[in-house]
Amino acid sequence: MNNVYTHGHHESVLRSHSWRTAENSAAYLLPHLRPGQSVLDIGAGPGTITADLARLVQPGRTTALEANDGALDITRATFAKLDVSVDFLVGDVHHLDLPDDSYDVVHAHQVLQHVADPVQALREMRRVCKPGGIVAARDSDYQAFAWFPESPELGEWMTLYQRMARANGGEPDAGRRLLSWARDAGFEKVAATASNWTFTTDEDKAWWGGMWADRVLHSAMADQARAAGVPQEDLDRISTAWKTWAADPAAFISLLHGEILATA
Repeated sequence: MNNVYTHGHHESVLRSHSWRTAENSAAYLLPHLRPGQSVLDIGAGPGTITADLARLVQPGRTTALEANDGALDITRATFAKLDVSVDFLVGDVHHLDLPDDSYDVVHAHQVLQHVADPVQALREMRRVCKPGGIVAARDSDYQAFAWFPESPELGEWMTLYQRMARANGGEPDAGRRLLSWARDAGFEKVAATASNWTFTTDEDKAWWGGMWADRVLHSAMADQARAAGVPQEDLDRISTAWKTWAADPAAFISLLHGEILATA
């Protein structure tokens, strides 16, 4: 199955993804990791989470998987600067070219919202996970994002993102669906939780708002929107609205994520 990654790999996207760590993006999984385990990290991206997981399970084996060589080159570039060893693999999460029962932990962060068939993806994650091992997934739930102050343009941003993601075959409100998808994939033991990224300091808001101000104009989503007939002036207004929001001392944003720990 072909997946279209809504965000793409523009610098403004990688700026966000490189901020992610196991602590701020996989805290629900950390108590279950121990040295010597093997980990498959699906959709490794810039590899910052992957690197943290690899350190936690050393001397166990960690594999970073991406959908194509171009994306995996971004992962490799990160590890070229780090003193931690991982394997690199190109593959489709719907049909992993890996033997059954290969890993103790199979992890995917912000992946299932983008794939064509998340249930099939979870079946494959279960297949390559050892019996009694853990399949872990965390995904955003865009419709549950909460921000203040309200802004018509930020409402337009949400509508636009939902439209573009679904046009690519994704599910931007994946967080609330993870438990259901895991059940449909055949998991019987699933712990479902939720957590937030919350940005309230001036520094954090400038980073988040500035990042989205750029993404609305320059990322793959922006190109897709223009190709779909969205006027440039609309994108400009949304970009400006993110900057205005970020400059407001009273501004607040909380981004909900669903999480599952499923036993293979």
